[in-house]
Amino acid sequence: MRPLTEEEMRVMFEKIAKYTWENLQLLVDRPEGTYCFRMHNDRGYYVSEKILKLAANISGDKLVSLGMCFGKFTKTHKFRLHITALDYLAPYVKYKVWIKPGAEQSFLYGYHVLKSGLGRIAENTARYQEVVVYSMADISLGFGMAAESIQDCRKVDPMAIVVFHQADVGEYVWHEETLT
Repeated sequence: MRPLTEEEMRVMFEKIAKYTWENLQLLVDRPEGTYCFRMHNDRGYYVSEKILKLAANISGDKLVSLGMCFGKFTKTHKFRLHITALDYLAPYVKYKVWIKPGAEQSFLYGYHVLKSGLGRIAENTARYQEVVVYSMADISLGFGMAAESIQDCRKVDPMAIVVFHQADVGEYVWHEETLT
């Protein structure tokens, strides 16, 4: 487990900032203590500094995981956000989309959200803006990207895609062996 390099930190924060905007600082300086990001086996981890100090005695080759895996760095040095980061990012996101109960299962199986399944959308959501998808009961379901702006959503056909699927909590079931 090592600290992120400047380049890795920049790439990771740019990806997280697409969801949290100005609330990125709140993710690091939390009321229960200071948190930091660390790298282990091409994965970015979000860990409390208190736990990090306790784990300093464990050798790197014996360490499987520490803290919460936020995502993975690809071979091309891009950062891919994992669904495990959803619970930590959801309170700080600016752009949200709520889907109807009938569309929840479809989204959780990996399909895009159609206009007929759209319940609400946050104001000023632009086209291709990263969003967090919620159920109508305010339960965070996953990550997506707005296919249409809020103004265009009012005009499109009911069968048109309004949110592109990126990740959902169904991945805990489908890909549990790779979400370390």
